[in-house]
Amino acid sequence: MIGFRWWILLGALWGVSLLNAQETAVSLLLEDLEALAEENENKDWSDELEALSYRLQNPLNLNEATRSQLEEFPFLTDVQRENLQAYIYLHGPMQTLSELQLVEAMNLHTIRLLTPFVCVLPLTDEQRFLPLKNLLKYSHSELLARLDIPFYTRAGYRRNYLGTPFYHSLRYGIRCEDYLKAGITAEKDAGEPMWALHNGKGYDSYGFHFLLRNAGRLKTLAMGNYRLGFGKGLVFGDAFRTGKTYSLSGMQEQKGIRPHASTDEYEYFCGAALQVEATSRLLFSTFYSRRLFDGALRNDTLLSISKTGLHRTHSEAKRRHAATVQLVGGRVDYNLNALQLGLTGAYYAFDHPYFPVTTGYSRYSIHGSRFHNVGIDYKFRFKRFSFSGEAATNIGGYALLNQLTYNFSIGSLLLIQRLYTHRYNALFARSFSEGSVTQNENGWYVACEVFPVKGWRLFASADFFSFPWWKYRISKPSSGMDVMWQAVYTPQQNNSISISHRYKQKERDLAGRRLHTTSVRHHRFRFRWTYTPVEGFDLRTTFDYNRFHQHGQSPASGYCCTQSCTYRFSFPLKLSLQGTYFHTDDYDSRIYIPEQGLLYTFHTPFCYGKGFRFTTSCRYDWNAALTLLLKLGHTYYRDRETIGSGNDLIPGNSKTDLQMQVRIKF
Repeated sequence: MIGFRWWILLGALWGVSLLNAQETAVSLLLEDLEALAEENENKDWSDELEALSYRLQNPLNLNEATRSQLEEFPFLTDVQRENLQAYIYLHGPMQTLSELQLVEAMNLHTIRLLTPFVCVLPLTDEQRFLPLKNLLKYSHSELLARLDIPFYTRAGYRRNYLGTPFYHSLRYGIRCEDYLKAGITAEKDAGEPMWALHNGKGYDSYGFHFLLRNAGRLKTLAMGNYRLGFGKGLVFGDAFRTGKTYSLSGMQEQKGIRPHASTDEYEYFCGAALQVEATSRLLFSTFYSRRLFDGALRNDTLLSISKTGLHRTHSEAKRRHAATVQLVGGRVDYNLNALQLGLTGAYYAFDHPYFPVTTGYSRYSIHGSRFHNVGIDYKFRFKRFSFSGEAATNIGGYALLNQLTYNFSIGSLLLIQRLYTHRYNALFARSFSEGSVTQNENGWYVACEVFPVKGWRLFASADFFSFPWWKYRISKPSSGMDVMWQAVYTPQQNNSISISHRYKQKERDLAGRRLHTTSVRHHRFRFRWTYTPVEGFDLRTTFDYNRFHQHGQSPASGYCCTQSCTYRFSFPLKLSLQGTYFHTDDYDSRIYIPEQGLLYTFHTPFCYGKGFRFTTSCRYDWNAALTLLLKLGHTYYRDRETIGSGNDLIPGNSKTDLQMQVRIKF
């Protein structure tokens, strides 16, 4: 095991890090990704990050960009996308990216985010449409392999885990611009067997995806694993576009039919999806999926659904592929200039009746064998105002969400109203909410983002919500509020200071005392300074402070200091180092520490207690075809003799992990 003193020596010798804003989408979307990651700790962001990474290497020509292509950039609002296309339609193709400043509602902050991903080029017939016979001719392939090695042994490997402690994944993909994308994915989680027991065919999970776009009237054809997102997400949604962040891009329209290339074993569909353009204003979509779910069965009844994708022990392996879910549905899109309408319908069924324990807060959770959802969404634009929303229903319940955006000369204002009844259930919905599901919630959210003077960006939001029925750890109807603000000062492009604060007030049951609920208040404060003294060398200092207080109990607090340094050598070697000291009273006052991950990953571990967290990584581009990456992480606790509990128990007060990744392009 690598000792703490060794890490101090390593930090003194290296003292540099890898964080190149022109090559990684994470650095450009850091604040939004961190906020989303805290709300979705287990979310796999690889599909979204891979799409942005592709655009860094293959910038999108704004002069021929379609609406769906502009939706790849989550930091663009709907109004900005529409104004950008309107500008090109009225004034002709752009000559330089400087013209972005002339687009209404486009601010300098958004332009800085967008510039690395786009370009302006003249239009040609070949760019407008690529014949099917030339798809393979212009295609590029990528092979990505990853291996994680822990330098410790968890208790589960001595008695329960069936496989080795190594994590391994393999991904192959082929892409031809925006017309064709296909590939396969294989993964084995740590603790799962390989070529043995229930994994006699090798990896624990395999996936295949195929996507064809813009082949005449055939707009989209997806086969294998794919994802769906329509309207505001009340029937089909994606958590990447529906969270509270420090910008107005946190609530955007869903992105339709997309391939699923990540290693996530839950958030996807398996089958086929098709979108056809009937007329210039009318689109028809249809989709079918049949896939296996993990869960617990008893007497031919499905009692629970597992979302982790872990099959490390005999009990976890027994839940593997316990149930089959079939889905069939369709959608109609109608575009009438400023007015856009959509109708989505879905019918899905389990092969085993799904009857989880429905007492207390879960009394109205989804249960039965067959379900359906129908949703109607709209979007309307009038001068500086943009209206959008969706209404969805199932048997016995309904959900409503309406959004108003107003753009003025120096900023934007956003208002969201939502009403999700306690009887509304939609297994695949992912929409704006305080809870984890679009059910049993009412609320009003207001946010404002302004650019008062050059170099300043101010953001503030307030969310007032209520739960008509019980929630997890809340045994009565309750209410709360979530207030966020951030000030960012960027006097120069290489120097930026941000200060943010988030205050959340909710209700929660007293420990061990059901029906006795008290108020909970949580403050989160962050200061961050990012500075680039010379090209290729960046510094980032972050200070976090949390305070958690439940009425009737002693308050808990925590803080951490994080320093990262960056350097990029003249030859193709990049090194990184980040160090964090954390000090918190308990789990409730835990602090999230964002870290740079491997390719197409974003890692935000949380720490509680007292200790240090260090990471160092290096990237070497052998040539344009071969990339090697290494990341070493070490956590040292000062307040405990063991880490974790149960099967995850680690003897000792420190742990070290090594991650390795190889990418081959051809």
